[in-house]
Amino acid sequence: MTAMTTPPLDHVLAFTLPDRHARGRIVRLGPTLDTILSAHGYPPAIERVLAEALVLTALFGATLKDKEGQLTLQAQTKGGAIDLLVCDYRGGEMRGYVRHDADRLAELPAEPSLFALFGTGYLAVTFDQAVSGERYQGIVPLTGASLADAAESYFAQSEQIPSLVRIGVGGDVAGGIMIQHLPEGEEGRERLHTRLDHPEWEHVAALAQTVRPAELADSALPLETLLWRLFNEDEVRVSEGVALSRGCRCDPDHVRNVIGQMPLEDRQAMADEDGLVHVDCAFCASRFTLEAMAA
Repeated sequence: MTAMTTPPLDHVLAFTLPDRHARGRIVRLGPTLDTILSAHGYPPAIERVLAEALVLTALFGATLKDKEGQLTLQAQTKGGAIDLLVCDYRGGEMRGYVRHDADRLAELPAEPSLFALFGTGYLAVTFDQAVSGERYQGIVPLTGASLADAAESYFAQSEQIPSLVRIGVGGDVAGGIMIQHLPEGEEGRERLHTRLDHPEWEHVAALAQTVRPAELADSALPLETLLWRLFNEDEVRVSEGVALSRGCRCDPDHVRNVIGQMPLEDRQAMADEDGLVHVDCAFCASRFTLEAMAA
């Protein structure tokens, strides 16, 4: 593996193990994560699950070949403290938010299980390709002990590719790794064939499973060094990474146009006693205030 100088935070790298027919992504979030979380003031348990979801979003989104494409990750559930979680990625920009029941959350232990947080529901992953206009969505039940488990189920059911996903969250830093097996390369055998036993994948998975959450969330540990630790027995090729940032697409002019197209009586019904309409962005917590008559 060739040494590279890469920012340790807010960066995702693509890598391959050519001799093992495996590919992956590795990411670490820092200031971007803090910016997204600080806009909401969530309780610690909600911050942690959103941090994990944002790591998944970066790992999934970085697989988009279309730079203008968009990846959306959504968990919609019932019976838990959280009833909606949404994150998305476009061109390295990410955003996310969680809708939850504060009273129900307060009844849970400090480190609630995935089921306690989400109850029953599903994880939906949607890829929108801007250039071709194609849209693909995979939906799997939200099961397992973590969002990483749910992501592995997504790949097994929707993509039929053996995959391993690990996430680590520590303080204001979060990281993750995703690695997948391609037995004969992307242009080789049918993906169904990957369900058969392959010593190559067993070797890669065994090594990848040794990664510790603390390593993934260690801001002092370069991503390339971590990859070398895991796969020092093999050739690892690392491609140029993608910088990540918080990016919300709420826009005052867009909000004004949307509200302005509503009938006057609807705008008046939405207005407060001062005749003002307030529109909140769930992603970045920005508030847009418009005059009902002028909108």
